[in-house]
Amino acid sequence: MLKTMIEMDKAADILKLLGNETRLTMLKILDDHDCCVCEFVEIFQASQPSISQHIRKLRDIGLVKEERRGQWIFYSINKDSEFYPFILQLLNLLPQQNEKLKELEEKGTRIKC
Repeated sequence: MLKTMIEMDKAADILKLLGNETRLTMLKILDDHDCCVCEFVEIFQASQPSISQHIRKLRDIGLVKEERRGQWIFYSINKDSEFYPFILQLLNLLPQQNEKLKELEEKGTRIKC
């Protein structure tokens, strides 16, 4: 595994962003699954503007990328980000979040856009 050094200030910015449980959980989910905002609204029982703000912060630092599919935008973790090796070490220590998506599937709200 290639180890890349990142600047201390960038590491601090990333850790600050990931100090929020919602954003940390989002990244863990996005490491395995693409999701749209509406799915995160259901998972976190939060407003669409709140979820969009979390996504924006992750996107602005380059940890999340978006892809338009028809009229919807799906988000995924940006594995090409220079910071991905840094956050991957953290994500690997966290519990899987697949049950959150399974609950959405069972409720029929996995992708309700």
